Amino acid sequence: MAPVSHWEPLQIIPKISSPLFLEFFNKKSAVHLKAKKKPVWKFTLNLSNPVEDGILDCSNFEQFLREKVKVGGKTGNLGNVVQIESLKNKITVTSAKKFSKRYLKYLTKKYLKKNNLRDWLRVIASDKESYELRYFQISQDEEESETED
Repeated sequence: MAPVSHWEPLQIIPKISSPLFLEFFNKKSAVHLKAKKKPVWKFTLNLSNPVEDGILDCSNFEQFLREKVKVGGKTGNLGNVVQIESLKNKITVTSAKKFSKRYLKYLTKKYLKKNNLRDWLRVIASDKESYELRYFQISQDEEESETED
C-alpha cells in the first residue's frame, strides 16, 4: 500500500450509484421543493328546468346565497374564501375552506320554502359535486284514483 499524501483527497464516503438510493434521494428532495396545494371545494347547482319555465330567477337565488352563506360563523362574510358565480342556468360555489355540500342543499331548500316552491321542486344530487332542481313526479294513475274517490 502506498503512503497517502496529505494533498490527495481522501475518499471517506463511497460512491453510491444504486438505483434505490438515487430514487429515494430524488423523492426526498422533490418533497421539499413542492408547495402543498390547498384543497378547493367546488359545487354546482343546475337550475335549468325551473329557470326555463320562468318559475325561478337565477340572479335572485345567487343573491340569496351571497347573503345567507356563513363563513366563520357570520353571514355575508364571503371575502376571498367563498366565490359564488352564475353561468346561464348554473350556479357554482367555490370555497378555499371546508364547505359542505349538505349546507348548500339546506340553503337551496330554505330558498324554495321562502318562495313557496318547495311543494313543486326538489333538490337531487346528480353527481358527487352537483345538485339539480327537479319537479316532483306525479303519476297519472295516482291522480285518477284520487279523483274517483
